[in-house]
Amino acid sequence: MAAPGNAPISVELEGLSGSGAVDTHSLLGAMLRASERVSDLIFSPGRPPQIEVHEQLFAVQVPGLQLLTADDTRRIAADLIGSNKQAITTLREQGSCDVSYSLRGLARFRVNVFIQRGSCAVVMRVIPTVLPDFASLHLPPQIADAAHVRSGIVLVTGPTAGGKSSTLAALLDRINSDHCYHIITVEDPIEFLHNHKKSTIHQRELHSDAPNFALALRAALRQAPKVIVVGEIRDRETMEIVLEAAETGHLVLSTLNTIDVCKTVDRIVGSFAAADQQSMRERLAKTFRYIISQRLIPMKDGGGRIPAVEILKSNARTRECMEHGEQSGKTLLEAIKAGEGEGMQRFDSEIAKLVHAGTVDLETGLLYASNPSVLGQELASNS
Repeated sequence: MAAPGNAPISVELEGLSGSGAVDTHSLLGAMLRASERVSDLIFSPGRPPQIEVHEQLFAVQVPGLQLLTADDTRRIAADLIGSNKQAITTLREQGSCDVSYSLRGLARFRVNVFIQRGSCAVVMRVIPTVLPDFASLHLPPQIADAAHVRSGIVLVTGPTAGGKSSTLAALLDRINSDHCYHIITVEDPIEFLHNHKKSTIHQRELHSDAPNFALALRAALRQAPKVIVVGEIRDRETMEIVLEAAETGHLVLSTLNTIDVCKTVDRIVGSFAAADQQSMRERLAKTFRYIISQRLIPMKDGGGRIPAVEILKSNARTRECMEHGEQSGKTLLEAIKAGEGEGMQRFDSEIAKLVHAGTVDLETGLLYASNPSVLGQELASNS
């Protein structure tokens, strides 16, 4: 539902299809032109087409398409899926499917089509056509050091729509630009397109190029890559293969939907049976190089969102905490604080900097903090 007070945005279409129905290609282009900061496009029966801008939904007024019908959303979904037979099968059997879609010269999209109340709905995440870099994403410069790790695991974590894919793309582009490696990515679907630079890069998409992450990763181990990129670690089997790849000298980059560094470790270890968790801690401690967790926070001036980033780097103290579990006086957060001179940083200290700089207001900063009461006391004592 559109947020109260958000006035609908009127757009003009470039053309109609021969049947008089709104052409999907024209509709998408018009919705993108409605704002310079569109992050998502949403199509739901009984609602007008909608765009998301800075986490707020806006209705888009389209001539001849005031409210979407179930036939409209089914047609849009069919246009986006095209001849992808695997996606059609997945939608029928599982109720949702992921595909990628491109508007030449305008944008690429990560598309999720799903069934709700017997009809189709569609959500399209806008993927920029230009590869992001660390400066444009407002990321701390020391993250670039992760692109020069020779082996091990680098994880980018955060909530859904938290900017993980963009950060991962920036890291991969830096590797591609600086090193002569063979890189294989496994994605669902492919988001950012990478051209060969110093490295040779092959991007594989689930369903069209490989049936699942596990089989694609097993195959990758036989394809002589130096770097393997996994779009997302979704299950224990994928995590097991990622560990195996790191242990055999590969550099593995991936993402996880977790809220901070500590929860990332807990989720990885907790995905294994209790009898295996200690060995998992030991393997993870030996193979991880960086865990980069981020949250996108609305800026005070309404000009968009800015990342607050937590960085855990492998050193003797962080490896010990990970291997033996957190204990009094030996927590990962304390290890991060002690490692600030090595480029590590905590969420709340970074949020405090944004509040002090006037980039983020106090109320918003506390809302996104890991420990709001401690952050509030810290800001009060330093004011």
